[in-house]
Amino acid sequence: MQDKPVSAAVLSRRRLLALGGGAVGLAALGALPRGDARAAVTLADHPFRLGVASGEPLSDGVVLWTRLAPVPLADDGLGGMPQSTVPVQWEIAEDDAMRRVVQRGTAVASPDLAHSVHVEVSGLRPGREYWYRFAAAGEISAVGRTKTAAAPDAAVPVNLAFVSCQQWDSGFYTAYRHLAGQDLDGVVHLGDYIYENGISAAGGVRGTALSSAHGTETVTLEQYRLRHSLVGSDPDLVAARQVAPFIGLIDDHDVQDNWAGLTEPTKGTQENFLRRRAAAMRAYYENLPMRASSLPRAYDMALYRRLRFGSLVNVFALDERQFRSAEDIGSRDDPQRTMLGDTQERWLLDGLAASDTTWNVFANQVMMFQLDRLTDPGLQQLNPDTWDGYAADRGRILQGIVDRKVSNPVVMTGDAHVNCAADLKLDFNDPGSRTVGAEFVGTSITSGQDGSDMTAAGQEWLAANPHLKFYNNQRGYHLCHATANEWTTDFVVVDKVTKPDGTASVRRSFVVAAGEAGIQDA
Repeated sequence: MQDKPVSAAVLSRRRLLALGGGAVGLAALGALPRGDARAAVTLADHPFRLGVASGEPLSDGVVLWTRLAPVPLADDGLGGMPQSTVPVQWEIAEDDAMRRVVQRGTAVASPDLAHSVHVEVSGLRPGREYWYRFAAAGEISAVGRTKTAAAPDAAVPVNLAFVSCQQWDSGFYTAYRHLAGQDLDGVVHLGDYIYENGISAAGGVRGTALSSAHGTETVTLEQYRLRHSLVGSDPDLVAARQVAPFIGLIDDHDVQDNWAGLTEPTKGTQENFLRRRAAAMRAYYENLPMRASSLPRAYDMALYRRLRFGSLVNVFALDERQFRSAEDIGSRDDPQRTMLGDTQERWLLDGLAASDTTWNVFANQVMMFQLDRLTDPGLQQLNPDTWDGYAADRGRILQGIVDRKVSNPVVMTGDAHVNCAADLKLDFNDPGSRTVGAEFVGTSITSGQDGSDMTAAGQEWLAANPHLKFYNNQRGYHLCHATANEWTTDFVVVDKVTKPDGTASVRRSFVVAAGEAGIQDA
């Protein structure tokens, strides 16, 4: 299929305002009432250098987020902030000029949460755009754009993007630059928002000089906070978070590579791992627009939840790290082993059974379809970190979809650093087995660097797995458009990420027709 260029975003006045801020925002938008925020504290620089964001869209509300950080890369991870609370004013309006303000208030930014604020706004109108901003210490943030979900009975088209795996030192966030030009109802981040690896003083391929504090693997709360500050200060990510609500999920690198439940592959002490896991989850919450219900308690974090977009789409956001059994590919068919844990599995299957939307979407961290990496008919090479390591549990989920007559299941997946489109089968070893749903595996934002359209491994995968319909090894992101009749996924790829001047194009598009489980070419 011929590559299709992504249409260049013509920046409207609304978009320009959303991407502006600071003195420009003050001059263009007028003074936001700041009360005692002007005199409460004096900071070293503009405090909104990590931008603003929104998330967790409901039909009547969203979460508004910012984190005060006048010196984002301060080695202690606290962003140049004092050890004191700071009042932060916020307001949300129905227009981009912030004249029709519908709500305003004051939040408290505390050093306990790295001076982040998570404002849960309710009482908004369904299915409409809003704009918001913050003020603190005499400064005003940029204006962000958000959107509430459509009313539960509204059959309006839904536009989502999904992304994953954004290793900062592997490349530039060019994909986010293009994503920021899209008109979206939400962005699902499937995990690996940060990576735990040490970063060289030269900043990897970016060539950005970093202090020695970045050079070791993240273990402590201070180190995770600093890594989030580094990632979050990227201007393309800042722009993307400003234009659409984000829905965040944790995968392995957000804590440690290939961790599973209470275990991790280096076999260190459980006490040390859980201390590390607690630090990673706290820093994750501090830096993403999440509800207070997800605030970690020690090393546990409430992550699985459901978000509804009108009558067309239910998104089941899954947690595939905290409850899974330890990795053991030899026990993949053991029915006692679990990816989701008993409670989450019941929640998912019960929710699917009760769902009345046209499309039921799994926001899924790791590959669900079976991937045999060898063409030899007598051998299989399966990845224990994916659902292939938990085959009995996967079988229960897929059979549960059939038994409950779930409407149009679609799976969006991250983690793999490649693009794949595959049919989900009741029996992956039988090409004639019933097709249950469709899975779209999304590549990384940067992890794996530039990549290529096809590899020898990709050719092997396609030959060994008849249910696999597409493979690509470039970087990018994914656009999904849902209507009452069909689901479309565009695989947007970037020609390079190791240089800052990459360009994006749609490499391939696939359609799932409502009522038909298989993937078709668009």
